[in-house]
Amino acid sequence: MNVELAALTLAPGLAVGSFLNVLAARIPLRRSIVAPGSACMSCETPLRWYDNVPLVSYAVLRGRCRHCRAPISWRYPAVEAATALLVAAAAWKFGLSWDFGVAAVFCAVLVTVSATDLERRVIPNRVVVPAAVALLAAQTVLHPSVEWIAAGLGAAAFFLAAALAYPGGMGMGDVKLALLLGVVLGRVVPVALLIGMLSALVPAAVLGVRHGRAARKMKIPFGPFLALGGVIGLFAGHPILHWYLHTL
Repeated sequence: MNVELAALTLAPGLAVGSFLNVLAARIPLRRSIVAPGSACMSCETPLRWYDNVPLVSYAVLRGRCRHCRAPISWRYPAVEAATALLVAAAAWKFGLSWDFGVAAVFCAVLVTVSATDLERRVIPNRVVVPAAVALLAAQTVLHPSVEWIAAGLGAAAFFLAAALAYPGGMGMGDVKLALLLGVVLGRVVPVALLIGMLSALVPAAVLGVRHGRAARKMKIPFGPFLALGGVIGLFAGHPILHWYLHTL
């Protein structure tokens, strides 16, 4: 049953991903997400419906605007595909339930903040903060416990201490994203944070090898790595935590 449900969510997931592209493009610029309609970011020509079909239009147009031939960012198909796959994975894991709804919204937010952080080096408060509040309320109603608020505040406090100790290496957006991870993942949020930090070491090491001491001044967007940790924590956090506690 869950496999069929997952397959059915792929198309809606692509549509949601298309909307997330609007959020990622407009919210950092403080533009309306309602009007005007979608348009080319280079020539500002409004897009026809057939040029705005998730994944298909990008492939047909070969990644370029139909009118001015300016390249279309890889972000658009990547966000659409990632959203569809994550929503389908949430449907497969949680089935048709309220937990699926929480997981789907959580994944959508992680995709959005990853896109904005990669492209603009910002994790928008207008996405993360309302999502954290709404998902905290949802988790508390669905599974009454202080676990969610405690995990959120604990994760945020840990990253806040790191940001205060090393302001150049971590921003307040990362602190708020840690809060979001905590209120959704609860007791397994340490798994997500650890995976996020370890995965961020890979590009840091590559930059260190290529640029030496100059790499210390190069900033790496941390949001996508935290998002990766959040996704792994959502789908495999409990088995990983169980393995860690009973093996090590």
